[in-house]
Amino acid sequence: MTLQIQSVFEKQKEHALLLRTERYSQRKQRLEALRNWILKNREHLYDAVDKDMGKPPIEFYGVEILYVLNEIKSALKNLDKWVRPKKIDAPIDMLGTRSKIMYEPRGVCLIIAPWNYPFSLCIGPLVSALAAGNTIIIKPSEFNKHVSAAIAAMVKELFDEKVVAVAEGGVEVSQELLALPFDHIFFTGSTSVGKLVMKAAAENLASVTLELGGKSPAIVTGNAHLEEAAERIVIGKFVNAGQTCTAPDYVLVHNSVADKLVEHIIEKIGNRFADKAIPLNKPSHYTRIVSHKHFDRLVGILDNAVEQGAIINHTGNHDRDSRLFYPTVITNVSAAMKVMQEEIFGPILPIVTYETLEEAIDRINQKPKPLGLYVFTKSRSEQNLVLKSTSAGGVCVNDCAIHFLQHRLPFGGVNSSGMGKAHEYAGFLTFSNEKPVLRQRSGLTSVQALYPPYTKLKDKIVDFLFRLF
Repeated sequence: MTLQIQSVFEKQKEHALLLRTERYSQRKQRLEALRNWILKNREHLYDAVDKDMGKPPIEFYGVEILYVLNEIKSALKNLDKWVRPKKIDAPIDMLGTRSKIMYEPRGVCLIIAPWNYPFSLCIGPLVSALAAGNTIIIKPSEFNKHVSAAIAAMVKELFDEKVVAVAEGGVEVSQELLALPFDHIFFTGSTSVGKLVMKAAAENLASVTLELGGKSPAIVTGNAHLEEAAERIVIGKFVNAGQTCTAPDYVLVHNSVADKLVEHIIEKIGNRFADKAIPLNKPSHYTRIVSHKHFDRLVGILDNAVEQGAIINHTGNHDRDSRLFYPTVITNVSAAMKVMQEEIFGPILPIVTYETLEEAIDRINQKPKPLGLYVFTKSRSEQNLVLKSTSAGGVCVNDCAIHFLQHRLPFGGVNSSGMGKAHEYAGFLTFSNEKPVLRQRSGLTSVQALYPPYTKLKDKIVDFLFRLF
């Protein structure tokens, strides 16, 4: 353990009270320092993630670093507007009052980050928490020991531990943290662990943001541009070796175009990921599985599907030593297979056929609400039918997963796929308490008309108010 958690928590709890009265310019100074450190040390950060996951440089810089820099840029540009109290008009029965909403920091916040995007999904929420004026303890994933160490070094260099601190370690550290009465907990990870986080938060009545996952479907109708759909599904699925919460978990394709779509998908895998010839010692285009434990789980899921009749349409020679798991496409899958019951979180893509769009929608609605839903069709009526008939944390029409990169959109799940929103203003609100403030005038007020004793005149006043509705 890199810090005495209880001691740091108490320091942050005390300092959080001081942060409520500081100038907003001090929040900006912290964000500017964070931005400058990232720009200066981006190669050092890449070395860390490369050692942990063998992630291609462009994939790391484009998806993780630029995302965080965009969050910082937006916060610096808009913070003065975000923190400005919002005036609220008074209704007729509150005439004479003045109301507003103030945005105050929640206090001491905990950010528990995942391993799949170990930098961006840790530092992105940190940006929002700093913009809102909180103190923060970060818990990086123990599966990314090099990235975790880099984040700890960065925080130590930039911040006093009474403002931001890092707690490195495994499950035991998470349990120790969750026992503390944080004001807000921001967790990104699996649904099963999210339930445990929510139970722990309930003990202290802490508010939570849960960024979870689920089986995000991609629908391909008979009216879709098949080659384009195939390429975008391949990118959305196999970037980061499928270890993405918003990746399309499975494809529902109209039976009239299923064979052609599979052909295009296999072709696009070859074009984008070197088709079975990815050098094991040079992961220049393709990320590795994060650990042997996760690698073995994927092998087990695939073996279970094959044992029950699934057909492997495309794969390669998986290499456990280097944790390389080739892009794999399977068909003839059934609901009883693990691959259709569990979130895959890896480079296995099941293809399922359907006869009518209503059938595809019913299949989706029979499962827990997903984090993402993707529909490929040139038909506006088909798009609208899917949008109105399903529920998901976010939707892309004719693409996959890229709504996460549109940082001006609120990002989050619904029910089993999460609760609460992140990114830009939504992230600022997540780490803020929207405090309503009402100022009453001196002297006669409209509310006094309803003070006791309750006379016939006051009965008439109430009758009059009812006529306003």
